[in-house]
Amino acid sequence: MADFFFPDNLKPMLAKTGKIPIKPSNYGFEIKWDGLRAIIYVAQGSVRIRSRNLKNITRQYPELAALTSSCPDKKLVLDGEIIALDRDGRPSFSLLQHRMGVTAVRTIEKLRLSIPVTYIIFDILFLEPDALLNRSYSDRRSILADLSLSGPHWQTPAYWRGTGEEVLTASRTNGLEGIVAKRLDSAYQPGLRSGAWIKIKNSKRQELVIAGWVPGTGKRKEVLSSLLVGYYNISPQEAARLKQEQLLVFAGKVGTGFSDKQLLELTRTLKSLFRPSSPFTPPPQLADAIYAEPRLVGEFEFTEWTPNHTLRHPSFKGLRTDKVAREVLYEEVSRR
Repeated sequence: MADFFFPDNLKPMLAKTGKIPIKPSNYGFEIKWDGLRAIIYVAQGSVRIRSRNLKNITRQYPELAALTSSCPDKKLVLDGEIIALDRDGRPSFSLLQHRMGVTAVRTIEKLRLSIPVTYIIFDILFLEPDALLNRSYSDRRSILADLSLSGPHWQTPAYWRGTGEEVLTASRTNGLEGIVAKRLDSAYQPGLRSGAWIKIKNSKRQELVIAGWVPGTGKRKEVLSSLLVGYYNISPQEAARLKQEQLLVFAGKVGTGFSDKQLLELTRTLKSLFRPSSPFTPPPQLADAIYAEPRLVGEFEFTEWTPNHTLRHPSFKGLRTDKVAREVLYEEVSRR
């Protein structure tokens, strides 16, 4: 692709965790897709894909290169989610894990046949010659609908106005992660979690930083039995503004949800990140804990937060290579 025609450091707009808004008529409601957030630049017959943390992941998803066939003469920038579907046609983050971070060409070619991906398009940020960031969500959605972007590996699902409870119920019935409510009048604010977008989940899930492990016993003592996870008390931006250090807060142990292969891979990676002291403030009182540099981010499902802000009945869902550890915060559920 030729030089970027639009800023290539554009981070996706983010949603806060919450509930159905008090005035749902002011919002559009979409399905929440369980995948990898990506901004795609299309121009001059080629595609470039950026992850949420601005990595160029174009080569990892070659089936999306054909998206240009839906708009051969246009320059545009799209926001959406890369997903992998299971046998029942539901998005599966666990399945998508096999495609994430793979760079070997032969492996990618094999995986694109066994685990094909689909790009779910839910926003448009640029359509030559116009930047659309300051246009309302409803306007951008109308422009996107007029393009009729649909193909073998990409689609533009509908959204619904003012019917949040019905959409949430439908998502739950179909075994989906949840929905996202977006203010109809909201502009697109790159990289911000302004509150104009609200994610409403059917089960409690969030990203957490992995910063240690507890080894198994007996023959399993060289392999982890549970992960030690946490979240930062403030964002990097807030830390800079207040001239304070970010603190990693302990959120508990996670000992379920791993395959045998994941246990071995996580153990190997965490051993390479070993550190002699706890990165958590305050340190957890765990005599058998082994600590690691807080660089890995995982996604976890759990039943609830305890009063002490630790996880109850957590389960590992997969690593998030698209997330930056220092941006992982405790996600409070609020109603706007």
